[in-house]
Amino acid sequence: MTTETDVEPLVPESAYVRRDSFIERDARSRAFALVDEGSGRELVDPFDRLESPWLQQQGVVPEADDGVVIVKGTVAGKATVVIGIEQGFQGGGIGEVSGAKIAAALGLATRDSRAGTPTSAVLLLETGGVRLQEANLGLAAVAEACSGVLELRALQPVVAVIAGGLGSFGGMSIVAGLCSTVVMTREARLGLNGPEVIESEGGIAEFDSGDHALVWSIDGGVQRHALGQADVLVTDDTAEILDAVRQAVSGKAASVLASRDLARLRAHLAVIDPGSPPSPANLPDLFATATGPRGSNRPQAVAESSGRGSAWMTSLADTVPTAVESTVIEATIGIDGVSAILLAVVPDAGSPYRRARHGEVGLLEGLVLAERVAAVVAEDADLEVNRKRPIVAVVDFPSQAYGRLEEMVGIHLHLAAAADAYATARTQGHPVVALVVGTALSGGFLAHGLQANQILALDDPAVEIHAMHKPAAARITRRTVAELDELATRIPPLSYDVRDWATLGLCNGLLPVVDADHPTGDEVALVNKQIGAAVRRARAGDRGLSGRWSVETSGRNRAATRQVWEAMTQQWR
Repeated sequence: MTTETDVEPLVPESAYVRRDSFIERDARSRAFALVDEGSGRELVDPFDRLESPWLQQQGVVPEADDGVVIVKGTVAGKATVVIGIEQGFQGGGIGEVSGAKIAAALGLATRDSRAGTPTSAVLLLETGGVRLQEANLGLAAVAEACSGVLELRALQPVVAVIAGGLGSFGGMSIVAGLCSTVVMTREARLGLNGPEVIESEGGIAEFDSGDHALVWSIDGGVQRHALGQADVLVTDDTAEILDAVRQAVSGKAASVLASRDLARLRAHLAVIDPGSPPSPANLPDLFATATGPRGSNRPQAVAESSGRGSAWMTSLADTVPTAVESTVIEATIGIDGVSAILLAVVPDAGSPYRRARHGEVGLLEGLVLAERVAAVVAEDADLEVNRKRPIVAVVDFPSQAYGRLEEMVGIHLHLAAAADAYATARTQGHPVVALVVGTALSGGFLAHGLQANQILALDDPAVEIHAMHKPAAARITRRTVAELDELATRIPPLSYDVRDWATLGLCNGLLPVVDADHPTGDEVALVNKQIGAAVRRARAGDRGLSGRWSVETSGRNRAATRQVWEAMTQQWR
């Protein structure tokens, strides 16, 4: 198993309801089972031989379809593309090619929907998240899938089906949190961090990954449905799942855009005491009665924060940073006569969420970022585009929060809310710039940074951008840290060096500094100037993310992404 979550596809035997088992099908037969008989055809199939260019270099045998199946057809007579992830290849991990197939299918469905041919999408999610052998390109591909879901969701239903024992974990669960409807079986699991990863990060007392009853009581389909985080609960029966998909694609299934329901997420947090968390069994009733205070999304106090994020915000801003919450700070900076908003997640040793005390992006952080960005979008809705406030995400955090409470409450949905808000701001004409001044790892970066129009980074050895921190990545890929370091010298997506990351098409400016912890006035002035230039490029450029894999920005390093898009576009009709 070599994905970002290291989850095992184990399901208690008592959980199965054996009929015409959907779980036992592979991704290809699942996808064809959901489209109307005779309507489906596979796009970019194994005979196209578009496989990962990165795996063979690591001694890993690639798959000709890279573990993702795209079937275009109709569901209940309506044009639909079904995207199936095959857990049997690399644990359903998403790499450059598989991620490009997902993003291209969503992008072409959006194009058709805008052109008068409404086209829905169904995602069959059996995945551990980012494929760590492709690390930063897998992370980029998941960010592009998030953007693709959001663009299509505004026009047509996007349905996630999570049916098997592996379930959906890692960044693809943020994708699930953005879908119009989530369909789950009892056997399925949905969460951001796999139990094994939480156990490795926090110890067995934090999460005993061997306690299968505990695992399913937190991540299982029954619990996610009881919490309102899955819209439809079905048995493992192909006909029943097909009926649920038909209802969702037809718009007949009741669904709430969970990643936009910030008041509901705020009310849920209001009834949680992080110092004495409820049991999983008690959480559904607690959420059902949640009508507590919504909290404020306006800055309230002067922030006294440590870390690079706080230091750089203080140096760059025209105003003293203030605390939206103890772990999220805000300031403003003037750019071309408009007051831009700066946001950063910072450490707080006194945070009630103990797994988010070192600057991790957790439940509260994801929600607060979503609230603040959504508020800026709403406040500027009637302004001319060139007057809409830029939003600058100052990035320095170790990762998302790894904790049992976070998984139980649904951290995947809180991070989806933040990604949704940033992507919405970008598509509504707000220039969104990410400035990476320190560490930017995994799901935290998907929520706070990777939905930006423009990404800048300090050229400093301590700036680290990756899908997972190095010791955990070595363990999950069954390598030593030394082996990872050697591979990274030859395979740019694996590298933890920011200069290698800058060659992948995601970096719009690598900014030189001598000492990033103690910047000079000239260095601060340079970074300020580059932020202004990034804002102007964002105002003038495309509001999508396709520029990240152009020849000009990524050269050979994303040639496979371009090949996938070209092949998918040619075969779409």
